[in-house]
Amino acid sequence: MTIPGHLRRDEIDEDRRTTTTDPTRPAERSMTRLLRPHLRSFAAVVILQVVGALAGLAPLLAVVELGRTLLSPGPVDHDHVWTVVIAGAAGLLVRLLFTAASSGIGHVLDSRVQLTFRRQLAASLGRVPIGWFSRRRTGELAKVVGEDVSAVHPFIAHAPGELVAAFVVPLVSLVYLFTVDWRLTLITLIPVVLATALVPLLMLPARTREQEAYDAAMGRIAGSVVEFVQGISVVKAFGGGERAHRTFLTATDDFVSVFSRWVRGMSVIAAGMQLALSPPFVLLVVLVGGTALITSGGLAPADLLPFLLLGLGLTAPVAALGHGFDDLQSAGRAVGRIKDVLAVRPLPEPAHPRPPRGHRVELRGVRFAYDTGHEVLRGIDLVLEPGTVTAVVGPSGSGKSTLARLLPRFFDPTHGSVLLGGVDLREIDSRELYRQVSFVFQDVRLLRASVADNIALAVPQAGRDDVVRVARLAGIHDRVLRLPRGYDTVLGEEAKLSGGEAQRISIARALLADAPVLVLDEATSFADPQTEQAVRRALATLGGDRTVVVIAHRLETVADADTVVVLEDGAIVERGRPADLLTRDGRFAAFWRSRQSAEIQTHGDVPRGDEPR
Repeated sequence: MTIPGHLRRDEIDEDRRTTTTDPTRPAERSMTRLLRPHLRSFAAVVILQVVGALAGLAPLLAVVELGRTLLSPGPVDHDHVWTVVIAGAAGLLVRLLFTAASSGIGHVLDSRVQLTFRRQLAASLGRVPIGWFSRRRTGELAKVVGEDVSAVHPFIAHAPGELVAAFVVPLVSLVYLFTVDWRLTLITLIPVVLATALVPLLMLPARTREQEAYDAAMGRIAGSVVEFVQGISVVKAFGGGERAHRTFLTATDDFVSVFSRWVRGMSVIAAGMQLALSPPFVLLVVLVGGTALITSGGLAPADLLPFLLLGLGLTAPVAALGHGFDDLQSAGRAVGRIKDVLAVRPLPEPAHPRPPRGHRVELRGVRFAYDTGHEVLRGIDLVLEPGTVTAVVGPSGSGKSTLARLLPRFFDPTHGSVLLGGVDLREIDSRELYRQVSFVFQDVRLLRASVADNIALAVPQAGRDDVVRVARLAGIHDRVLRLPRGYDTVLGEEAKLSGGEAQRISIARALLADAPVLVLDEATSFADPQTEQAVRRALATLGGDRTVVVIAHRLETVADADTVVVLEDGAIVERGRPADLLTRDGRFAAFWRSRQSAEIQTHGDVPRGDEPR
């Protein structure tokens, strides 16, 4: 099989070197690689915004100068007036041009950074252990790749400009106002000081916890929606609408409760900041302070004008920064979640890989636990000889699928080892391993690509004749011919396949890969009896010295096996030939009788060919 993600060789080699030398560095290197190529663009955005912000003061200063000129005693200097007007107009034009350029570059930069994030996430998700996905909800991962990446937009496209405006404009304005009158300047700063004093309240631990709870609640809603939509057909078929809605409604109620707490905690603070920075309050403070100074003879009436104009300029950037504070916090948390995904370490690649000698599979003292508290597999010792078919049976939750997923190294065992051709899987290069081990699982995912490309996923260079041959063996050829464009039909756009048909495509894919080790985990669970028989015949024709492991419940599949392994609570309780195990009247015999009874009730008779050898 091909390596998931279809990474370039240089990307794979670089990540392999990183993983084998320092497992803590991939995430840091990934984030650094993301931002380093864009530093010049960031600098251009900031510089353009600085020039635009400074030029934006020119119209205000022009109005101030005009007011002071026109209000001063004596004749008006018309040349000076026109000079001031032209300077103000030029400053406005420069502001428009430079801020537009800054905004345009910022949004282009945002698109590039988001694209880089998504490419990095795709590459990282293509390298992480495949079994890692089984422990994650689809909605949560979709939120990281979709919503969280989009949430960095304010930080990239808007934050540089807002931060520049919030610091450069007030700083220059303050310098100018201090030259006019330092006392009224301090009075004008009162609204800014009041609003700034409320900012730490936004970053209290309680507010942070509320924000985290808000994000978690949104993730639960996204996950429940995805799960509900994916299972809508089953819900309708069995009339479980009320039960199916319950999970979504519970997630929605939780979100409303969390959101209400967040709003109650933020509303008073936000209202206080808006009041302090509102133009009426700022003008009131300036007018009261200026009137007091004018009546006392400490300030000329014309000197009040710059404070009325620039005083609003002091608070407007701070107000804009306050409005964007939530977006900046959300962007920070989103980047944190993205880094968490990028920090998931791939299974380590061997520094000196060894090729397997044959395809004899052996499990030695294998123990495995998803979580530290519960072992799914407990001390598995098993040998799978070439040229044999081994059926693994057992009750639900006994560890059958987990055992199957260890063979293609979706996980590494917690203890013990899995060997292929006498070599531990951890010592085999991943590309070599996927050439040796092919797998078909019950949960099939097809690409949005043509039928031929889906079948030839593991062997992209395969010809159409080979694709058609394995499609015939898998019993899907006739169905493909009925599609709009046959093997060129794009799945997911021009046609959709049923669960059983998708499984047959997956089986054809595995047959085309022609790997010496084949793992089938309920690979024909959706197939009709005729299709399953066709698949069994196909596997028999490929036979030879192939090592086949089958997780199955159907008697026909179990009866054809050379060896049956019975799992219970993560341990092997019985093993041997099917006929021998039946004579022992143990766990396998009980399983056989229960399945036989179920098939009699379903089909009215025991299917032919289900007697074990």
